[in-house]
Amino acid sequence: MATQRQRIWGWWFFDWASQPYNTLLLTFVFGPYFAEIARGYYMGTGLEEEAAKAAAQAYWGYGLTITSVIIAILAPILGAIADGTGRRLIWVWIFSLFYVVGAFGLWWVSPGGEAGMLTYAICLFGLGFIGMEFTTIFTNALMPSLTEGDDIGRISGYGFAFGYLGGLLALIVMLCLFAENATTGKTLIGMDPLFGLDPEAREGTRAVGPITAIWYVIFMIPFFVWVKEPKMARSRLNIGAAMGSLAELIASLRYRKSLLSYLLSSLAYRDALNALYAFGGIYASNVLGWSITAIGIFGILGGITAMIASWVGGKMDASFGPKPVIAGSIWVLLIVCIVIVGLDREALWGVPLDPASNVPDVIFYICGALIGAAGGPLQAASRTLLVRHTTPDRATEAFGLFALSGKVASFISPLLIAVVSQYSQSPRIGISPVILLFLLGLILLIWVKPKGEQAAS
Repeated sequence: MATQRQRIWGWWFFDWASQPYNTLLLTFVFGPYFAEIARGYYMGTGLEEEAAKAAAQAYWGYGLTITSVIIAILAPILGAIADGTGRRLIWVWIFSLFYVVGAFGLWWVSPGGEAGMLTYAICLFGLGFIGMEFTTIFTNALMPSLTEGDDIGRISGYGFAFGYLGGLLALIVMLCLFAENATTGKTLIGMDPLFGLDPEAREGTRAVGPITAIWYVIFMIPFFVWVKEPKMARSRLNIGAAMGSLAELIASLRYRKSLLSYLLSSLAYRDALNALYAFGGIYASNVLGWSITAIGIFGILGGITAMIASWVGGKMDASFGPKPVIAGSIWVLLIVCIVIVGLDREALWGVPLDPASNVPDVIFYICGALIGAAGGPLQAASRTLLVRHTTPDRATEAFGLFALSGKVASFISPLLIAVVSQYSQSPRIGISPVILLFLLGLILLIWVKPKGEQAAS
């Protein structure tokens, strides 16, 4: 029988194991690599370079849109079924398989491919992304069973900090030993990619898929050994009853103004943050001309600030509650987004910059550090505030709704970015919808009770 400390550590190891999907695949290695090969494909069809960059960003955005629609439809349904049967861990096993297969399959996304290769890349990435999102729903739903005290905010914050440390170490390994510079063929420390991987075929960079999958398999072992189902009544699978329970929960939102406001607020701000993660590396590649190595260094900086800030944010959450942490983080991200939309190599909101200088790079590095510093506490405090709006026996259902609220905007934000990128033919202007989403999230947060439904009505 695992001790409480072991159960908490096992639960933290999910964050450690799964974070590389965001760090390595979504943002800092595979995303920019996909932008490179998609940009090359579109230029091969006769598009000008700037239009090809925008088309590549739009393709990535439409792919994320389709994936997010699938998640939005299925997340609350699966959550209701899991709560109805009292089983969560079986779903973690099932969607872990999606994660591993999707990530590993990215090894075969080679440069210079045709349109079919872009479709293959999006489909495999989407499969793994669905796996990551759904395993997150069910592991988050186990959080109320970890402790009976008031330290859930600290546990959540420390979990994110531990996860960011895992993602950071995975990124360092990837950059130093595998991912090659497209020009020199060398890794960050000047060596050839490990295991004789061919730099010309970009095998070092393509290894990011198998590495992400293997990392997950290894580091999920503590989770599966130490984390068990909470003791509660179990029943046979009854989809009709589960959907009835879900419908009842949705209908009850009209009487639960704080939860409804919070779900709508998080709908906006969490997926604006997801959009930053999904398009940040592509922005750096398209707008600033950064290599994957430079983007990786940017990721290391952001990972360090996210890890430290998540740890500090966990303490602030425990002392002041999650709502002030969320509001402060949104303000930081809002300012960062305004800077990013006005930045390119020649100017910052009309103020001329020397294109040959490193000033635009320094500004974007600072933005990356701030995104990490605000994004980590924002995510950790968000799941803490949701815990204050639910009970252990309805936790999976609540986190399914939480995922739904996020994924509704998650398909809207990449769709908006794809459309704006396509019609403006500017990858920089294409990022602008996230500003409105952060503003909306901040406004809706006003009606959320700081202590959730623990607060007196």
